[in-house]
Amino acid sequence: MKLNKLLFPLVLGVAAVMLQLLYSCARMGSPDGGWYDETPPHVVGAEPADQAVNVNKRRIYINFDEYIQIDNATENVVVSPPQLEAPEIKSQGKRISVKLADSLKANTTYTIDFSSAISDNNEGNPLGNYTYSFSTGDHIDTLQVSGYVLKAEDLEPIKGILVGLYADTSDSAFRTKPMLRVSRTDSRGRFTIKGIAPGHYRVYALQDADGNYRFNQRSEMLAFNNDLIEPTFKADFRQDTTWIDSLHIKDITRVGFTHFLPDDICLRAFNEIVTDRYLTKSERPDANHFTLYYSYGDSILPQIQGLNFNAANAFLIQASAKRDTITYWLRDTALVNQDTLNMAVTHHITDTLGVLRLQTDTLQLLSKISYAKRMKDQQKKLQEWQKKQEKSKKRGEPYDSVMPLPELKLNITPTGDMDPDQNVTIVSPLPLNPVDTAHVHLYSHPTNDSVWYRERFELERINDETYRLKAEWRPGTEYSLEADSATFSSIYGDVSKTLKLGLKVRPTTSYATLLMTLPTMNGKHVIAQLLDESGKVVKNAHTSNGIAEFYYLKSGKYYMRVIVDANNNGVWDTGDYDKKLQPEEVYYDPNVIECREKWDLNLSWDPTATELWRQKPTAITQQKADKQKTIQHRNMERARKLGIDYVANQSM
Repeated sequence: MKLNKLLFPLVLGVAAVMLQLLYSCARMGSPDGGWYDETPPHVVGAEPADQAVNVNKRRIYINFDEYIQIDNATENVVVSPPQLEAPEIKSQGKRISVKLADSLKANTTYTIDFSSAISDNNEGNPLGNYTYSFSTGDHIDTLQVSGYVLKAEDLEPIKGILVGLYADTSDSAFRTKPMLRVSRTDSRGRFTIKGIAPGHYRVYALQDADGNYRFNQRSEMLAFNNDLIEPTFKADFRQDTTWIDSLHIKDITRVGFTHFLPDDICLRAFNEIVTDRYLTKSERPDANHFTLYYSYGDSILPQIQGLNFNAANAFLIQASAKRDTITYWLRDTALVNQDTLNMAVTHHITDTLGVLRLQTDTLQLLSKISYAKRMKDQQKKLQEWQKKQEKSKKRGEPYDSVMPLPELKLNITPTGDMDPDQNVTIVSPLPLNPVDTAHVHLYSHPTNDSVWYRERFELERINDETYRLKAEWRPGTEYSLEADSATFSSIYGDVSKTLKLGLKVRPTTSYATLLMTLPTMNGKHVIAQLLDESGKVVKNAHTSNGIAEFYYLKSGKYYMRVIVDANNNGVWDTGDYDKKLQPEEVYYDPNVIECREKWDLNLSWDPTATELWRQKPTAITQQKADKQKTIQHRNMERARKLGIDYVANQSM
């Protein structure tokens, strides 16, 4: 009894300590909704030691304080200098094993950049930007440079792209030599290249398709900078902030560190236009047409010789805007009913020397649905129609003695409400015969007027399947678009039904107007674009006077992008490395633009005032949030519900 009394306070004390430790330290996921572990793994040692010198071993072990995993080491782990033969990198419980296959170079600093590939086995917390280094000589090169790689067209951060340095500053080095020091970008597009010796370098980014650390395929995404960089460093201070929650600061401390420069390199990555031309595929999805797909367009369309049919005047030919996709509609019903078309196609194809030459290829195109199957389906439809007419006849109801022509279903936009600066688009799934506008009618019904008035319009043919109806669309006015039956007919005899479509133009009081002044863009050809909350372009404004005007804006939140249209061709153009041509510049306004009905906004924005990597609003950035931040947010929410202070783990 006496012993138990002595042990009781001790047991209570141990239990209290254990409970406190569990509450304050252990943030492990549990079935009852407990804390999530947000502590990344820690390195506790390595063999050879990190930053060791005079190393001659190619086998490396890195030890951690918990079980770890490596995410796709082949793609995410980068060794500098680049290895001709891929190293063997494996996780082994609480350690990582690295075996370098290439021979070690003398007097060279080696870095193994794991980026964020290392995470724990519990919640997948990434270690983040971890690099191991050693030297085969008597010293370690410790300089670093860092920056960002963004997609030139939309400033989207690029994750996982290679970034490398060249001491050889000639333009040919990027094509003929492997990179000297390399790294990969993280989820923010951020990179840090470590283990650099003093000197002058050029920096490049590359999506290395063949793993040779050089730009030798025009299909590879790349970025280049004509400036020479000289790595340096200085002593500096930063403020470390500890948060109680997302709104309240617990403490701010000044911490000294070595500031490596430059740390603000920005590379705009792009894909060059690949002009090599070859046939990518050919298909006949429906019996009435087939399509040839090419890797690049050509001013001369392919010449087709029928091998089991007469190709003279056999097709209605449609080419895409870039002339890389050509569709052939069969004019003759007999050809439509022919299941197999054999043909010789003479077209321009790039040869092995990169020269465009005429080449003839034999193609066999089969209809996906056979003639027998189509006839069976048509017979079934005829029988169903005949039964329906017989029932109507027996009941003394109106009936048809001749089966009507197939209905041509049109896609008409907009329907219902429309904006004053819109027009009506009529799209057919099949090529159309010319339309007689005498059978098309447009009427208007002004507010507070019971009379419908005939309106003038223009029916513009855009292509074989599309018409655009233009008119003076007056705000606050109702319209009726009407067309007689069979006004629209396809080349195969399908006809449209009687059309009657009601349209109403919204009043001007439903809209906002935006005038955006771009002071640094005056005198430049600019394409200003308003984007919706999903990042989709909703309005375009072309200007060269530094003022972008947007009318008839619906209430909502918008974002703005500006393209500097250097060649004034109305579209964004990519770059070309051999010509030393950078892609056309793109900027994003970091701020949201909110519009309301009846508002007239006059705003000003300098697209060059903010660094490019800070410009694109988070709301329309497609890159996913870092997982560590997601875990912390979940813990913060749980702390808020429990009414206790939350301090994020600072060792991430």
